[in-house]
Amino acid sequence: MKKYLSILSVGFCIIGLIFSCAQNPFTGQKSLNFVSNSQLFPSSFQQYNTFLKENKVISDTEEAQRVANVGTKIKSAAERWLKANGYSEYLNGYQWEYKLVENKEVNAWCLPGGKIVVYSGILPVTRDDAGLATVLGHEVSHALANHGAQRMSASQLQELGAVGLAVATGSKSAEQQQMWQQYYGIGSEVGVMLPFSRSFENEADKIGLTLMAIAGYNPELAITFWERMSATGSGNKPPEFLSTHPADGTRIANLKRLIPEAKAEALKFGVIYK
Repeated sequence: MKKYLSILSVGFCIIGLIFSCAQNPFTGQKSLNFVSNSQLFPSSFQQYNTFLKENKVISDTEEAQRVANVGTKIKSAAERWLKANGYSEYLNGYQWEYKLVENKEVNAWCLPGGKIVVYSGILPVTRDDAGLATVLGHEVSHALANHGAQRMSASQLQELGAVGLAVATGSKSAEQQQMWQQYYGIGSEVGVMLPFSRSFENEADKIGLTLMAIAGYNPELAITFWERMSATGSGNKPPEFLSTHPADGTRIANLKRLIPEAKAEALKFGVIYK
């Protein structure tokens, strides 16, 4: 397995070089990202438009207008923060859009470049503008932190690792090769990809909490939303280490810890919370 270890060592060196090149202003951290916005955004926008054509978009209603209004306030908060911190050009190429789609699923999502969908099924859980700001702040933050590009980059490295393992075990029997590939698949998913995904959720929670506070929504109300969200669960969720998302209790505890920081950041923009 020395050959395999050598391949892994080269892989880690490549990852180190990647991390040294991409730093996100919102997190202050170097991130795994070798997919440029110019490569990613066109396909993202096309995918978004295709989805809207194939699904029922709700427009000209109070709920649809609320989604657009709250989304615009969150976007403006991001722009204010970026300008104040010397990143005025960061959003070049983003095309923000917020659509309410008829779907009973309790969900919302964002594609790279700022294309956001809110399902009508989540509105009974958001209930008000603050709840909606919690959701949209979180989704906008996925776009701002380039999580889509990072997922693609991580998946490509995972595939590269599988190829490296196939080369390293090429002299083994078919059964042994299959065994090593299974070990690699489970290990890379549970040990790398799922923690990676949970870290994205934590980042989006943190950034989103700050953005909603700057936009004028009390960040303490994010806790109320996530408690309601937790109550919608079926109780059959996988353990945290096997999930793409942090456990509800973990998420709420993290948000409570981050509220003072979000309020302090909002204060810099003249928004005061007791």
